[in-house]
Amino acid sequence: MYFWPIISRFLKDDAGTIAILWGSSLVVFLGFLAITLDVGRMNTTHAELQSFADNVALAAAGELDGRNDAITRATSAAANLIDDSHTFANGSKTLSGSADYTLTFHKALPASDLTPLGADITTNANQAKFVQVALTPKSLSMNLASGLDKMLGGTGFDAASVKAEAVAGYSQAACDVSPLMFCLPTNWESTLGLGDQVLLRSGGKDAAWGAGNFGFIDLDAFQDASGVCADEGGNKLACLIAAQSSVTQCILTNGITTEPGQKVGITDAAFNVRFDIFRSVLNGEKNNADFAPAPNVIKGIKPNGGSACIQGNEEATGTTIALGRDACLISGSCGGSNRFGDGSWDRAGYLNTNHDLGDGVADGIGSDTHLPALTGTDVQFSGTRFGMYLREIAYGNSNANAPAILDPSLPETGRPMCSSHMSSDPARRVVTAAGVDCGATVISGRTENVPVTRFVSFFLTEPVGTNADTPPSFDIYGEVVGFPDVAGGGAAGFGGIYRDVVQLYR
Repeated sequence: MYFWPIISRFLKDDAGTIAILWGSSLVVFLGFLAITLDVGRMNTTHAELQSFADNVALAAAGELDGRNDAITRATSAAANLIDDSHTFANGSKTLSGSADYTLTFHKALPASDLTPLGADITTNANQAKFVQVALTPKSLSMNLASGLDKMLGGTGFDAASVKAEAVAGYSQAACDVSPLMFCLPTNWESTLGLGDQVLLRSGGKDAAWGAGNFGFIDLDAFQDASGVCADEGGNKLACLIAAQSSVTQCILTNGITTEPGQKVGITDAAFNVRFDIFRSVLNGEKNNADFAPAPNVIKGIKPNGGSACIQGNEEATGTTIALGRDACLISGSCGGSNRFGDGSWDRAGYLNTNHDLGDGVADGIGSDTHLPALTGTDVQFSGTRFGMYLREIAYGNSNANAPAILDPSLPETGRPMCSSHMSSDPARRVVTAAGVDCGATVISGRTENVPVTRFVSFFLTEPVGTNADTPPSFDIYGEVVGFPDVAGGGAAGFGGIYRDVVQLYR
């Protein structure tokens, strides 16, 4: 038949097959293209939102220094310092202000990053150390993928919700500080102020850690190989506390390690070289400039037997006294187990005893009119024991003919008599301790990751000694003279150098 050859040739002809294959592949290609473009837009948007969340978290965390207005400042910094934008999400392209995120503050983070946050949320500015930033979700239309789905008979896709979250925290690196820590009192922010006297006491008969107990920081991770104590023989702890230029490694305040033990026979000797007292493990250091006493060592005691050095027994001078204790500490009426005073001390009694000749009249009524007035930032110490100490030093320094602070005929003149050296730094009698919230952190022996709440500087008002407890406790009477880490990152205070450390954690 005539048509059969034509039909046969048509059935065998493969011209145009590529068009069929191309047409079929085009649908798949457009699908991949649509998904790739929409997913790319979504990833770009997420990256932009994550960058914004990271920056907001870092800005807020940088203000979490434990002060009373820390959360207020953190909230303001997040809202006012960080502006950004996104490219593809629906709505305004601007990212700025609190409408775009929610801030949640935390006292601590879980040990594992896999553990959800929430257990340590706080609104207390003194406790907030971490901030969690959760961005307001942004809607992103999946236009291409949705359109293709409809072409193929589907109903399209809903807009995608893009989220981002970040967690940042604040800590400090404390460098060149004493390896000393103590338990802060409850509500320390409102009860511990300039001029208040504190009785810091070692464990002794008190098994549990409570407000006012003191201990030490892990020495193995503390000592610096380039410091004074690296080449000093004998006891490492004694050197780190006693040396006036001890260089130590930096410790992060969000997790120190405690050093167990009372260190009997070491504690008082290490602190008391500042008072020109050399005994126990430091009895051979009186001529070592690294252990020079303070420029004012008035303490109301003298060597027993006429020696120039207090290396064993001592006795009251009978004619001079140490700077007085807070009246409530003497009467036993101070709060916090009678450990924390209120700054009220017998200033007149001190002048009557040590400065009876201050007005030129030996009548048993002392005067401070001969002592230079405090100037500059030292004015804040007016009325405090530290202020009296500074004025006495200035008096000795200004009187070239009579460099003694007290009458040279007295058993102590205020200048060192045992050591052949004398520090020129008035802060020689100031020690800085890491304040810890022992109610929130259980301390037992060697305890790791103990957070430091605030560093506190104490002026030693009298030599460190032991009490009548069995076993005895070491007692440190110190007057609060500052919170050096509050001065800011890298600022040198009474004790050490402090640098802010702000970092992302999640």
